[in-house]
Amino acid sequence: MISIEQCRAARSLLDWSAQALANAALLGVATVRRFESGSFVQAASIASIERALSEAGITFIAAGETSSEGGEGVRLTPKPE
Repeated sequence: MISIEQCRAARSLLDWSAQALANAALLGVATVRRFESGSFVQAASIASIERALSEAGITFIAAGETSSEGGEGVRLTPKPE
């Protein structure tokens, strides 16, 4: 499951507002804002957020996975043309 920080970073990479993410995830913008503020959000909603960001080209790097710094984060993956 993605972290709050990964969600914010992914939106920043995509230059998406909370509303744009909500639209892509088929959720209300309040759900995205609640998640990013650390409030409780259903696991299914978080999965929808993660799926929408992944479909937009974001690759999530979990703590412990191989990356240049070894920490958790996100990476923008180019979309195939």
